[in-house]
Amino acid sequence: MTSSFEQRRQEFGERLRRSRDEAGLTGRELASALGWAHSKVSKIENGKQTAEDSDVRQWLDAVGAPESDVEDVLAELSDLRVTRAAWRAQLRAGHRARQQQSLDLEHATTRLRNAEFGVVPGLLQTADYARSVFRTQAELLQVPDTDLDSSVRTRMQRQQVLYQGKDIEIIVSQHALRHPVASPEVMLGQLDRLVSALDIPGLRFGVLPEFAQLPNITMNGFTMLDDVVQVEHVSAELTIDDPDQVAIYHRLMDRLWQVAAEGDEARTILRGLAAEHRDRAAS
Repeated sequence: MTSSFEQRRQEFGERLRRSRDEAGLTGRELASALGWAHSKVSKIENGKQTAEDSDVRQWLDAVGAPESDVEDVLAELSDLRVTRAAWRAQLRAGHRARQQQSLDLEHATTRLRNAEFGVVPGLLQTADYARSVFRTQAELLQVPDTDLDSSVRTRMQRQQVLYQGKDIEIIVSQHALRHPVASPEVMLGQLDRLVSALDIPGLRFGVLPEFAQLPNITMNGFTMLDDVVQVEHVSAELTIDDPDQVAIYHRLMDRLWQVAAEGDEARTILRGLAAEHRDRAAS
């Protein structure tokens, strides 16, 4: 969590504390009325614990808050659960530390669902493709690229999660594979890697065919790590753990699978793209 998140959580806790004070209740009295441990009330008020929606409803009901206040506080809680982290802040020392963070998160995750529309998903990138992605991002954000080799190594280490028996689903759009992030030679190697990914036991991998009607307009790629969603924008990354919002991303992923090509159909698309990049390399 970022320091800004911690500050916002403290401010949210202070708002709940004021509502308790205005109702003339002590922390212990409120805890008793709710059937909670006093430590839970204390942690929420002091910004040490994020309240659930049900906690907020019970709390505000106990202090006699009007329904309009309840909806307002719940909206604030929903916004609190969306953490925004600027890429320049995350990458100020290079990409390796952020890759290590992803490695740790993926290692602890049971179910991983990932959809990308403009780039090959990191867990399936080749080293050369990853190096090109890191370099262009560093140029755009004006952050150091002196740790490119170690960043690439860590991204490759992340891919061991594909062979650990976890529940992993990955979808990439055909458009992302046609658009050359790197040289034709690098793209050919990348496409060969994706063909081989179709045979990884336990991995569900699909390609969104061009001209297929998508079930929803989707502007950004996203990754779901159990009950947390990460959404990448050009300048920042969003981390979302609000259950209602996370459920929307699960529904979206389910709908994308309805149109994604898998197995031999995906293999045919990938080989066709390889032929296109091979023609570019020869021209």
